[in-house]
Amino acid sequence: MMHVLFSILAASWAMLVEMAPYLLLGFTMAGLLSVLISPRWVERHLGNRGLGQVFKASLFGVPLPLCSCGVIPVGASLRQHGAGKGATTAFMLSTPQTGVDSIAVTYALLGPFLAVVRPIAALLTGFLGGSLVYAVDRNGDDQIAGEGSAASCSSGSGCCDSDLDSQSKTLFDGLHYGLVTLPRDIGRALVVGILLSGLISALIEPHALEAYLGGGIWPMLAAMVVGIPLYVCATASTPIALSLIHAGLSPGAALVFLITGPATNGATLTTLWRVLGKRSVAIFLATVAVGALATGITVDALVASEVVGPSAMVPAAVSEAAVHEHHGGETGFGLWFGRGCAVLLILLLINALWPQPQPMDRGDLKMITMPNAEVLELAVAGMRCNGCVESVQRALDESPGVDDAKVDLSTGRAKVRGSGFDRSLLAEKIRALGFDVDVVNAK
Repeated sequence: MMHVLFSILAASWAMLVEMAPYLLLGFTMAGLLSVLISPRWVERHLGNRGLGQVFKASLFGVPLPLCSCGVIPVGASLRQHGAGKGATTAFMLSTPQTGVDSIAVTYALLGPFLAVVRPIAALLTGFLGGSLVYAVDRNGDDQIAGEGSAASCSSGSGCCDSDLDSQSKTLFDGLHYGLVTLPRDIGRALVVGILLSGLISALIEPHALEAYLGGGIWPMLAAMVVGIPLYVCATASTPIALSLIHAGLSPGAALVFLITGPATNGATLTTLWRVLGKRSVAIFLATVAVGALATGITVDALVASEVVGPSAMVPAAVSEAAVHEHHGGETGFGLWFGRGCAVLLILLLINALWPQPQPMDRGDLKMITMPNAEVLELAVAGMRCNGCVESVQRALDESPGVDDAKVDLSTGRAKVRGSGFDRSLLAEKIRALGFDVDVVNAK
């Protein structure tokens, strides 16, 4: 029993050493992107309609470090602020599939070939799905786009302030997002993914499942059936995919899992149903399925024909034998650098997963100093990451009559202060982002 546990931990540590330098680089780049490209900036540039906007939405979504849950309220907010159905669909297709952090981890674990294929697949599936929605399901775009744009610009804190919002952020804000906020969003899933990959690598011999999970369409269909309803993020799913390849799954089938897992889940489909309608949801699912299978088949064909050389497909060694070789035979700077980065990553994850002390509620202080203000407390169900909090915060801030709002992820509560605001409108705005909301207290 202890030998098995040691093998699992050793394989997980080897995985961590391989991916840590690239993941830290990805986190840092994601933080810089959060300064340069804010959700408000994206909304401002996707507020029109047409195939050009669909392509821009798909392209913008590729590098953004939004997880599977974080993209849901941002996509819904895009629609509310005037983006057409096609552009919204494209953004929600391409964004969760990849990001600068997951691209870096893919390069480290799966090699440069899949690190290039993965964002290209995200871009193409986003553009294809968005174009289909734009072509066949444009009813209501004119009315909604006009209302969304007017509402956001007349609120005093909408799209007209987007550039100021981006410029007000500093390099420190970017590093805080990349090294603190983002690990908090995906840290738990990342730890589970690393341990699960270690479990698969330690318990299943290399290529043991090749006869069952090798090439062909059936393993890809199985990967798609598992991936579509599953809630995984692009970064955390990468080590799992590597372990499945190690066990005998073809690279193409693993890529099908990497596309369908992050792109779809129950929450995404429910929100799409509310925001875009059932026809767009059907196109969304069909695009994910067809795009994932086409990408997987193409990748396996290129690998089998040896068009893609072995140097482009260099996964990390995660078998028990490779772990011993990795730690016993290599003593150069690269190994120690990887170990140092792994230790730093562990510290970041501990900080991310450690229970956070409740900060002083400055919103309550304002309410105490203004006793005549109307105060409303809402319970918001479904918030899972910082992206969810930011979307709810913006929806409340932009509502007429709201002077101050505070959203807390740990408690799932939102507090609003103001005068003359419409409670039902506030609740409806939050529900439009894909969350359930109830009034807890009003005074």
